[in-house]
Amino acid sequence: MPEQRWRKSTYSNGNEGSCLEVLDNQPHGLPVRDSKAPQGPALIFGRQAWSAFVSAVRGAGV
Repeated sequence: MPEQRWRKSTYSNGNEGSCLEVLDNQPHGLPVRDSKAPQGPALIFGRQAWSAFVSAVRGAGV
């Protein structure tokens, strides 16, 4: 993927731990990657699937 501005999860505590990064404003879904491996693969989720995931995580109090 071309270099763009990835956004780190708000749950990240800044100590280089396991964090997700997302790339907003993409036409074909929401790319998600591991912040420790920025050159690695990104998974692309549909908008509805991502919204359901975020809602489930928030509901679980994670």
